[in-house]
Amino acid sequence: MSKTEASPAAAEAAGRIIQLEAELESAGEATLADAGVLAARAVLHAWVDTVTAVISSPGSGRVSLIHTNGCQTGISSPELPYLLSKPANFDKR
Repeated sequence: MSKTEASPAAAEAAGRIIQLEAELESAGEATLADAGVLAARAVLHAWVDTVTAVISSPGSGRVSLIHTNGCQTGISSPELPYLLSKPANFDKR
């Protein structure tokens, strides 16, 4: 499996998301092929580079991004807020 090839778990998750969006009458599109994923990553990297502030809220499972144009993006994720949080430090130094 190449680095950007979709795993069976990713393909299954993408299928579930597309099915849910279809039930909500909102079209969705899955990108699982190498070229499509690489193109999406390039767009995402450029988009992330516009972030000027990050608010991580692990308790609510949300991350808010503030971009250079003043727009706010909210991301709901059980993992991302914890990846961005610093571990507790109880040293009194």
